[in-house]
Amino acid sequence: MSWKRIRERKGKTYLYSVASKLRREGKSNEDFEIMLASLPLEDIIALKLELASKPVNNRLYGLELWKSLPYIARDAAIKFVISASRSRREARRFLGMTSSMFERSVTRYEPFSYFTENDKKDI
Repeated sequence: MSWKRIRERKGKTYLYSVASKLRREGKSNEDFEIMLASLPLEDIIALKLELASKPVNNRLYGLELWKSLPYIARDAAIKFVISASRSRREARRFLGMTSSMFERSVTRYEPFSYFTENDKKDI
């Protein structure tokens, strides 16, 4: 029946978006996102590290940066995947994880609280 409208599938994470969250908090805007999109990820990370170290005279002693990088990257990846997928199963498949690996990662990085934490404070 071609006259029937095909129902679009939307999951629980339909309204999760990192860009929308940052815009609501006033930390981002369309112009900033356009400039950011033109930079490679490596340059963005290097710039963020440089800006973070400037107030302390480029000395980040005590921060084991090299050991922390995989965790920082995984946290960012799982937030993106949660916002881009319709379900936990789809997110798990996107990351190439087993169910138990995915659940451990969700417990460790708590990506859902990132999207809902500030929304509850606004109410």
